[in-house]
Amino acid sequence: MSSLGHFQILVFLHALLIFSAESRKTHLVNDNDVDSSDKSAKGTRWAVLVAGSNDYSNYRHQADICHAYQILRKGGLKDENIIVFMYDDIAFSSQNPRPGVIINKPDGEDVYKGVPKDYTEETVNVENFYNVLLGNESGVTGGSGKVVKSGPNDNIFIYYADHGAPGLLAMPNGDEVLAKDFNKVLEKMHKRKSYNKMVIYVEACESGSMFEGILKKNLNIYAVTAANSKENSFGTYCPESYTPSAPEFETCLGDVFSISWLEDSDLHDMSKETLKQQYHVVKRRVGSDVEQTSHVCRFGTEEMRNDYLASYIGKNPENENFTFTESISSPISNSGLVNPRDIPLLYLQRKIQKAPMGSPESKEAQKKLFDEMNHRKQIDQSITEILRLSVKQTNVLNLLTSTRTTGQPLVDDWDCFKTLVNSFKNHCGATVNYGLKYTGALANICNMGVDVKQTVSAIEQACSIK
Repeated sequence: MSSLGHFQILVFLHALLIFSAESRKTHLVNDNDVDSSDKSAKGTRWAVLVAGSNDYSNYRHQADICHAYQILRKGGLKDENIIVFMYDDIAFSSQNPRPGVIINKPDGEDVYKGVPKDYTEETVNVENFYNVLLGNESGVTGGSGKVVKSGPNDNIFIYYADHGAPGLLAMPNGDEVLAKDFNKVLEKMHKRKSYNKMVIYVEACESGSMFEGILKKNLNIYAVTAANSKENSFGTYCPESYTPSAPEFETCLGDVFSISWLEDSDLHDMSKETLKQQYHVVKRRVGSDVEQTSHVCRFGTEEMRNDYLASYIGKNPENENFTFTESISSPISNSGLVNPRDIPLLYLQRKIQKAPMGSPESKEAQKKLFDEMNHRKQIDQSITEILRLSVKQTNVLNLLTSTRTTGQPLVDDWDCFKTLVNSFKNHCGATVNYGLKYTGALANICNMGVDVKQTVSAIEQACSIK
């Protein structure tokens, strides 16, 4: 064979190797963008992000949501397919030391830039949230009017960061998101074939109660919660409790569960990491094996655990060469965790410390702290009296803490629960910051079959006592 012929054969073999490698590479990307058994290869990825609080002391919720948006955009999702609910009172608050900037960790980059303001201020409410999910444009009031226009081949990712309580998630306006109502919306979406698969991440206290014993396993929905049905989740990157902190900030910058999945997603190639793998990463980072922290939980369709995250949140090309490892993040120490119901108190204490002694700012913060502590004391006394009057027993402390067997829903009669929660809010001034942590006790009253009208009267009577 001539030297020219030998050279031509070598060139041909080299080209064949390159073609084969590129073919394998393309095949891997397609397989990893969506699960190989997932028909959503021809579908669209949708995302709904909800920060369900307002007020600067709740900085962390909007920071979490803004961070999630940046991950989705880097992952290839388009703005037209991302819908954001956030009150938008943080970035330009007079209390923000970095006007127009929101960070999600000390020395973190700005996560606020570019975030669409689909629903802000009074438009962040449960009615708009449900109508957005159901694709009901005529049902939304105000805002951008953007809704999820998904179909049977599309995947949906929902991320909700907020205060919670047994059986509910907060909203800054109007009614809360009740577990039963939310699950009814999800079932309606499934019946309408509005999606192929759905992943839901929830950051909130008692967030497991949103799904436990309620979310059906045949809906192609996989839900992960920051806590089980009877415990707090925790804030982090808080002043003085986390080192290094951002000293100019007077409140927490993130939530433990949220920053765990967000920072993992920042780092890894989502086309090579499964939902199951991220669940274990987050569980380890949160420290779920330690009694003092929350216990990350998952619910719904178990088979989805092996789906790649890229099928829902996309993948950042910059992370393609990053090898996945579950041991990359250490658990956050208990000293870096703050009970979210204590964060408003921490915020006021910081303001008192930083303000000049005797100044108007110091006096105002001291008054707010005193009023808040007094209000919490009244709530504690009121719930005990409500239980005593409702069940006609003197020893009712067990009803404050007792919970149903694991796997059961919080309550059977959700109408009873909703009525009592609304009455407790209206007559006692209970809010998600503190008072609504007792909704589990109200659920216990419903589960005992106590007359609803009798209990409403008990609430009115107990909370009229000053």
